[in-house]
Amino acid sequence: MLSKLAQPIFFLLVSCLLIPSTAMADSNKKMNQAEINQELRWAASIDDAETITQLLDTGASVNAANKFGKTALMNAVESGSILATSTLLSRGADVNIETVVGCSALTFAAENGEIQITAILLERGAKLEARTRSGLNALMLASQYDLHEMVDQLLFKGANPDAVEKNGLSPLMIAASRGYTAPAKLLLENGASINMVDKHGKSALIHAADFGKNTDMVKLLIKHGAKINAASSDGATPLIWAAAGGHTKMVETLITQGAKVNAQDKDGVTAMMEAVNADSEDTVKLLITHGANIAIRNKEGKTAMDMAIKADNRKIQALLKK
Repeated sequence: MLSKLAQPIFFLLVSCLLIPSTAMADSNKKMNQAEINQELRWAASIDDAETITQLLDTGASVNAANKFGKTALMNAVESGSILATSTLLSRGADVNIETVVGCSALTFAAENGEIQITAILLERGAKLEARTRSGLNALMLASQYDLHEMVDQLLFKGANPDAVEKNGLSPLMIAASRGYTAPAKLLLENGASINMVDKHGKSALIHAADFGKNTDMVKLLIKHGAKINAASSDGATPLIWAAAGGHTKMVETLITQGAKVNAQDKDGVTAMMEAVNADSEDTVKLLITHGANIAIRNKEGKTAMDMAIKADNRKIQALLKK
């Protein structure tokens, strides 16, 4: 029998021994749960619906996320796993959970061009406002990748055609800057503002002119009311932007649509001067044909000829002398 003095010491020793043992058991339990949840995310990535079901039945958490906030549903969506996506949703996966940077299952679907999965997520109530790290929502992503079917889906569900990302770019500007007429047409038909501008004062028309490779885009925008001579923040018109890229066909289209040939930006630079700087003989020829004034001077007092001489471009010099 323990003495009365020894009893407290004995029980204290027993308690000290039990605490680490209990803590270790809890730690193992947590570790096992974390491993099960990780297995669930892996199974979702490879469209293994059978394993997903088994893991959920044995206690995996359907909405458990990794350290970046990415869930099994997001993994399934990103890998285009339709069966895994449907299985997870049927077992209670939250369609609107966001990662630590704000991405959702819907933005993953848009970013990876998963049109069928996007439809499933929208039917399950996916929110349209979620953004990627760069500030793009699903409609902007669909416009960026020329996914006109997805654009149509999103607009039908009420996506805002005039939402903007951190630089002020709207879905229409994004589509115009890449020459994607199909999504641009859908956006315009659903009320996208034609003359909105980004943080640099560039409209969809200026973005299209700057891209320079799709004259049909310019015609589409002008048909819907784009102001052909509206300038960006630096005073450059769509024609000046097109000439700066040496986009001869785009320059011609803009002129035939009513662009002012001798417009100047805030530094006094004309389309002709930009064409010279771009070393585009064809654009210079075209501008001369349409009455470009080669005697105009910029704010530094320089003419197009001065620029051609500085660049030592003899061919353009010869064109300007005619």
